[in-house]
Parts: sequence; C-alpha cells; structure tokens
Amino acid sequence: MESTLQIMPVQRTSRNFGEYAEEAVIIEEPVKPKKVNHFIEANSVEVTLDHLKNENVIPVFSKDNELTISHPQFIETVWEAANSFYSGEQIEQPDIRCSHVVKGRRPESINKPKNLLTEADTTQYYERCAFAIDIPSIYENVSGNRLNLSIVGVRALNRENLATKKSPELFRLAVSFKNTVCCNMCVFTDGYKDDIKVMSTKELFRATLELLNNFNAAKNIHLLQTLGDSYLNEHQFVTLLGRMRLYQCLPQGYQKAIPRMLFTDTQVNNVARAYINDENFGSLGNDLSMWKFYNLLTGANKSSYIDSFLDRAYNATELATGICSALHGDDKYQWFLS
Repeated sequence: MESTLQIMPVQRTSRNFGEYAEEAVIIEEPVKPKKVNHFIEANSVEVTLDHLKNENVIPVFSKDNELTISHPQFIETVWEAANSFYSGEQIEQPDIRCSHVVKGRRPESINKPKNLLTEADTTQYYERCAFAIDIPSIYENVSGNRLNLSIVGVRALNRENLATKKSPELFRLAVSFKNTVCCNMCVFTDGYKDDIKVMSTKELFRATLELLNNFNAAKNIHLLQTLGDSYLNEHQFVTLLGRMRLYQCLPQGYQKAIPRMLFTDTQVNNVARAYINDENFGSLGNDLSMWKFYNLLTGANKSSYIDSFLDRAYNATELATGICSALHGDDKYQWFLS
C-alpha cells in the first residue's frame, strides 16, 4: 500500500510588534588604540610641536635673563637643515618625546592652595626633549629588515648651568638608520655628535649640516650587513650576558682596561628576556646572529632616560661590532666572551 506524504501549506501570520519595540540603540565596543612603537619609550611622553610652543615657558639664564634655545627652536632648526641637505627627499614630521616636567606658578597664584590651582595658574617646561625625523625615501634592507634614514636630536637642560649668564648650550645629534620593524636606532661614530655647543640657532643649523655631510651611509650599511654573517652559540651568548652583568661591579681600574659597556643590569636582563620572547630577534635554542644581538641591545636601550639614550645607542654599536670582531680573532673585546 503506497503512502503519500502530504505537505500542508504553512499559514503565515503577520504581527506588528512596532508598538512594543523601542528605537534600536547600536552599542559599539571600544576599540583599543594600537600601540605606537617609538624610538624611545620608557620615562618619556609623546608631545606635539604645538604643545611645546604654546603651552610651555622657555627657561632663561638667571644672571642676565637671556633666553635659552627652546625645544621647538631646536627641532625646527634641525628639520630645516634636513630639508636643505636632503632636498627632494621625503622628510617626515618629527616624533617628539619629552620627560622631567618642571612646574611653576604665575605670580598671582602664589598663595593658592595646590588643590585649587588651574592650568591658567601654572607654568611648565620639559627638562629633557628628544625627537626623531625620518627620511623614508632613503633606506636599505638589512637581514630582511627595512632601515630608514633618521635624524635624532637630544636636549637635556639638566646638563646646562642656568644659574649663570648666557653661555654656549649643549645639544646632541645623530644621523642614523632606524629599523622600521622595531624603531631601534643604529648610531655610528661619524653620525653622532655628543658635544654640539652653540650660542644661536644659526650655529646649530651649521653644525647640523656639518654632521649630515660627514655621515657615510654606505659604509655604515655595509657594517650592519656584515653583522648578519656572524653568530653566537648559546654558550657564548650566556657567557656574554654574565660578563655584561659583571662589568658594572668591576673596580674602576679594571674597567678602564676593558672596552666600555654603558648598559644597566636592568637593560641586560631585558636583553635576556628578548632573546627568549622577542618575535623578531629572539633565538632561544638556536645560534644568535650578531645582527639580532645588536637589535636586542638597541631594543633594551629604548628604556633609557633621554639624556643617556644616544650615548647608549652608540655604545650598542661599539659592543656589537667589537664582539663580532672578537668572534673572528680580534683581542679587544675577547674579555666579554672568555
């Protein structure tokens, strides 16, 4: 007996829920801001040029009330020199980092309680300022990483004697390559001036042009490329870390017989952590190329205070190239590996 399956039509009913429904509210989940990788990070804050110009006072030499060269003047002078020297290249806006705020009060607010002070009652300026100006149209690839040319400036007013009459002011400048993967700076001898002393922005402009003119980009890129051809095995790397930790405890006379090492114990610890965890330069269980070791050092340097940043960046280059030479028989840096 055949059975037939009958499909009964579905009766659809239309109901109007509009009278019960409220206007829909779209709830947007907050999007976490993407972390920006700066050339220096810890102990500093990102600021704009407008903020430095319009919301900060300019320190003076107290004996004669002469103005110092302000942070905005420093940044703009170097930016103009870069545009002049690298005419036709792409010059980006400066990435500015500042630290150590010095606060004051306006005369009319001298007797106000602290909790009643407003922004109009106070003054401030930053004791330390650093900036980086990228030139991405001048670049090279090293070990799979793109390196853009970058100009870095550092000003630390704690190094100035503002209690005297106006005198030459100290600035630090470096033209170097910046690893775009991690924003680590590669600072070399011919691209670094740690003692630019000038009385005016005109002198600062000339000193910047002189530094840019003396920088040998091709030579430094070649030196960075050679770092990728040499390797530390795990035993050598662990020995090197131990020697770097030991260095700070050595008697002063003993230290003078060894090439200098400016990194702190905390930064050496950061190198060890990055060797294990860093997704770009970590090498746990494998030989470590000197290029990766160099980037572990320059990465750890990003936690330095602004006034010691460029000195340690240059010292990272000294250590990486010196230890690379020691792997090939040079005696100068053998202490770090023995």
